[in-house]
Amino acid sequence: MFTPEALKEELTKPKHIVVTTHHKPDGDALGSSLAIYHWLRAKNHLVQVVVPSDFPTFLDWLPGREDVRIYTDDKAANDALIEQAEIIFCLDFNGLPRIHAMEEAVRNAAGTKIMIDHHLDPEGFDDYRHWDSHAAASAQLVYDFIVNVMDDHRSITPEIATCLYTGIMTDTGSFRFQTTTPLVHNIAADLIALGAKNWEIHEQVYNSYTENRMKFLGFCLLNRLEVLPEYRTALFSISRQDLKRFQITTGDTEGLVNYALAISGMKLAALIIDRTEQVKLSLRSIGDFPCNEICKRYFNGGGHRNAAGGNSNEPLPEVVKKFKSILQEYKTLLTHN
Repeated sequence: MFTPEALKEELTKPKHIVVTTHHKPDGDALGSSLAIYHWLRAKNHLVQVVVPSDFPTFLDWLPGREDVRIYTDDKAANDALIEQAEIIFCLDFNGLPRIHAMEEAVRNAAGTKIMIDHHLDPEGFDDYRHWDSHAAASAQLVYDFIVNVMDDHRSITPEIATCLYTGIMTDTGSFRFQTTTPLVHNIAADLIALGAKNWEIHEQVYNSYTENRMKFLGFCLLNRLEVLPEYRTALFSISRQDLKRFQITTGDTEGLVNYALAISGMKLAALIIDRTEQVKLSLRSIGDFPCNEICKRYFNGGGHRNAAGGNSNEPLPEVVKKFKSILQEYKTLLTHN
């Protein structure tokens, strides 16, 4: 493992650097990646952001987005960049399977791997780790990395502040999740002081829905929401036909699970979607209910206590049936106040 001092020394010399994040990047993933990208470029490093897949269109406005490379668009060229990289920043993930098709290239790369992340149970592929599972977002840790580890607060530009604020805002549910500590608010305040226009960021992320997405939301609330009061659980199950009917694109289902959790009395919410290649699950909970335990034990996934994800190769009806059957095991915890 590198020491902070050794890494700081390494970063004083211009390097070929690749920045990457997990498959289907969200606001925290892309915000963290672009923040590091801007910070490194200002120090005369040759930097490429290479992500495993596309991402929501409501993130297209982020500064530097035009320079983001999607790995599958030109695998050969991107493999070459990864192979040539002297340093690879791995942000908002701590296991290489989470970068899907990029896994082999990054795993075999000779470059120093720097992981900045807040998810549980790191795999251990990294050479330097800035990790805290109690952090509200990876963007919070990127801020801490720049400001405290690298002692470089003065280098945070309005563009970097905007990217970091976006990451923290989206991963805290607009600062309403339990992970939103006084420190998180202090960091957000500093980012606003440094040039992040919080009202514009909220507008870009939350008030840029397409007509299809709004109609899809209404359809799901009316036709796909199921409430199980005996387990204080609500769920959406979405078929591939539903996705096709409303021309759903990457990011259009983001946040849907929170509507199930918003029902009075609910402690657990699930969004179960047939993505054709796999059925994907997103779980959210309140209090001490362990979403990550269910995803890890039963659905090949993991995550945080109150927000986790998984997948299954079984048909959608079977996955829904399995999820419901698991609830009996957790009934005491779900119904306990």
